[in-house]
Amino acid sequence: MDKDKVQIFDTTLRDGEQVPGCKLDTEQKLVIAARLDELGVDVIEAGFPISSPGDFQSVQEIAKLVKNATVCGLTRAVKKDIEVAAEAIRLAAKPRIHTGIGTSESHIQFKFNSTREKILERAVEAVKYAKTFVDDVEFYAEDAGRTDNEFLARVCEAVIKAGATVLNIPDTTGYCLPEEYGAKMKYLKENVTGIEKAVLSCHCHNDLGLATANSIAGVKNGARQIECTINGIGERAGNTSLEEVVMILRQHPYLNLDTDIDSTLLYDTSQMVSQKMGMPVQPNKAIVGSNAFAHSSGIHQDGVIKQRETYEIIDPKDVGVSQSSIVLTARSGRAALAYRAKNVGYELTKLQLDVVYDTFLKYADRQKEIFDEDIHKIMETSKLGIGNIA
Repeated sequence: MDKDKVQIFDTTLRDGEQVPGCKLDTEQKLVIAARLDELGVDVIEAGFPISSPGDFQSVQEIAKLVKNATVCGLTRAVKKDIEVAAEAIRLAAKPRIHTGIGTSESHIQFKFNSTREKILERAVEAVKYAKTFVDDVEFYAEDAGRTDNEFLARVCEAVIKAGATVLNIPDTTGYCLPEEYGAKMKYLKENVTGIEKAVLSCHCHNDLGLATANSIAGVKNGARQIECTINGIGERAGNTSLEEVVMILRQHPYLNLDTDIDSTLLYDTSQMVSQKMGMPVQPNKAIVGSNAFAHSSGIHQDGVIKQRETYEIIDPKDVGVSQSSIVLTARSGRAALAYRAKNVGYELTKLQLDVVYDTFLKYADRQKEIFDEDIHKIMETSKLGIGNIA
């Protein structure tokens, strides 16, 4: 069965860059944009052009540079925003304007001091105006996660009639549970007239650690675009992690969903973004963390050495990591020590391994990790007369 394509909308250069201390200059943004295009993302949200002259310039240069992906500029439901964004993306091969407004009662009352009807009017006006500049207009219903489904459906129906090609349903505050977010997408699929004319999009935040789970629930219930960032960076606790949703869809073929991402570039792209933004990747980060394919428990090491799939559901090479890591600690067993010793040139018999292992444990109890140079010292200390065969 052919798989349905899920489009990947990368907002590393917009939502991701809103992290305090992660500001990028235009040259850095261009390097990342070129990599995102090579990675195979479908849409690059290049920035918020009205926000500053520097952001306008960056979006404009990215629009010129990118050859394959759609280049998108964010706006509020404000004519001037839309005009500036249209100018910034004018030279893009595939331009998109991303406009919208808050739709939850909280946003309507406290952010806009408005009413549902006036918000609906502004939404339609913004889409119609954006449509005079580009054919591809994405509409975001900010705080859709906390918006009443019936009103959200009214808004979606109205903006589709106005010309919206993509409907972004953001869980702006990361509040939804996966079953709630999935049900919201299902409701829209079943209750919005003309929904077949637009692509439903997931834009989930990670305030409760559910951004990835919510995005997957969204595509399982009819969404066909996920908005995400490299390493899951973004406002507050971050956004949906690109590398996570890509590999979840790939590792669960029964979902019949996939992306066009070249997964072998994921690790290198993660490192590039981390370095340029000065935002370290947590070691236990799924897919791209330094410990994602590292094993230090003796039971796990023995299993992985015998058959990698015993404790790894992803081949490290599939995401651009050369191999699994067998990390020697006081929790490591004889199999791991023999494996690492062989890698540095020592072929041990079972009796030799027993003697060396006792020495190894004494070293391992004194330091957090045993490195290759330590193995040579352990061999010398064990006094077995074992020569390095490398």
